[in-house]
Amino acid sequence: MRRWAVIGLVALLVVLAGCGSTTPNATETTPAATTAAAGGDTTQESPGDDSTTTTPAGAIPTTGSLSVHFINVDQGSSTLIVGPTNETILVDSGDWQDDGEYVLEYLRANDIDRIDHLVTTHADADHIGGHAAVIDYFETEANGVGAVYDPGITSSSQTYERYLDAVEEHDVTLYETRAGDSIAFEGASVDVLAPPASYVASGDRNENSIVLRVAHGGSSFLLPGDAGREGEEYLVDEYDSPLNVTVLQAGHHGSDTSSSAGLLNAATPWVAVISSAYDSQYGHPDEAVLERFDSRSIQTYWTATHGDIVLTSNGTAITVATQQAAPTSPLELRAGDAIAPGAGGAVQHRTVVDLDGTESIATDGGSDTPTDTPTTTRTQTPTSTPEQSGGALAITAIHEDAAGDEFDNLNDEYVVFENTGGEPLELSGWTVSDAADHTYTFPSGFTLDPGAEVTVHTGSGQDTATDLYWDSGSPIWNNGGDTVTVRDDAGNIVIQEEYA
Repeated sequence: MRRWAVIGLVALLVVLAGCGSTTPNATETTPAATTAAAGGDTTQESPGDDSTTTTPAGAIPTTGSLSVHFINVDQGSSTLIVGPTNETILVDSGDWQDDGEYVLEYLRANDIDRIDHLVTTHADADHIGGHAAVIDYFETEANGVGAVYDPGITSSSQTYERYLDAVEEHDVTLYETRAGDSIAFEGASVDVLAPPASYVASGDRNENSIVLRVAHGGSSFLLPGDAGREGEEYLVDEYDSPLNVTVLQAGHHGSDTSSSAGLLNAATPWVAVISSAYDSQYGHPDEAVLERFDSRSIQTYWTATHGDIVLTSNGTAITVATQQAAPTSPLELRAGDAIAPGAGGAVQHRTVVDLDGTESIATDGGSDTPTDTPTTTRTQTPTSTPEQSGGALAITAIHEDAAGDEFDNLNDEYVVFENTGGEPLELSGWTVSDAADHTYTFPSGFTLDPGAEVTVHTGSGQDTATDLYWDSGSPIWNNGGDTVTVRDDAGNIVIQEEYA
């Protein structure tokens, strides 16, 4: 009876809790109670904030590198994020059956001596199986756990009880975490996209997973926990195109209830990572998910065949390292050899994903499969076009939605420019970019005569006086709205036009 009373009290405190100084964009606008203990005698006040956020933040200035480690924990999930200043976020801790063994082994092997932020996406035992062990270890043998973030939906499992016991025993601050919050993380933006204040799907734990979007320079990562159909529908309805990311962790271990066409169309990831067992009793990853990835040419990694997977971003490129070389083409994923969790062995460099380009560079067992180019939307606010060098460049048409399958018809996605001035306009070295800073540079010697137009196509072709080609392997311009920015050869903005 005491155990149930304790769980009930923690549930109440979690519901009352709000993100505090570590989450400066908390939805609470007044100080809210938080707790570090199930008994309630260590309750502390969180300093609240008056600001709120309803859409994911954009990229922030890049300093150093950020790495995202997808740890091979068999049929479970655990993701470690290490920032430019070695600040850490651990998202989930694997399945209850190994009691944190795989995660702790990995953290120790990588010299992680503190978990600054421990995120509980939801209370299922294959996501919080190592929580108690992780908290106990870092609080007694290392440098502690800064705070725990929980969506506020409890479980009656013994695994969940042990997690609460560890929070109580070590006085770790526990925050209820909802959409609109953010985790203060030096060198990156970490935004909480879900669950909403009013839970979806009648409070189902999976559907109300904490969903994180992590951005560092031009790179971004979407970590959706076990969100399924209703959870993903909420994300698409609430955010749509601002979900755009470079890397997607496949929701619910690659279950067919997740990674829907709607989410993929909004997120447009280049790379997907699946965390599940090689012989998953649930059939993860589902073949329908792999087909959806394949139809979008999404380079795919699977912990069951690639082992531990580390993606490191310097803001302009992402390097991919894995324990084991294996296929990354989605439909060939199962052809890779299984690698056991905790098998040991350092990750090795496989691929570089150039965020300014259109394809990845494969080395040492990586894939040469091109990756999709993400785009980002912003609020539409047209700007005027100043005159430059005796000419005036104007955008006369933006055709962002190519007919049919955009990937097969890239040259029907284009922007048309006109010289509206009275003198020739030298465009050598001028650039055109989208909101995600994917950049095209006008060729050397290109001049646009007065009254003349030139069309910049996304695809490939032979440049002429009237048609230029970006030579991108995937769409650039976001159908839901984007920003066209033109800079001269000195880097000055000549045009910045946003469309809906």
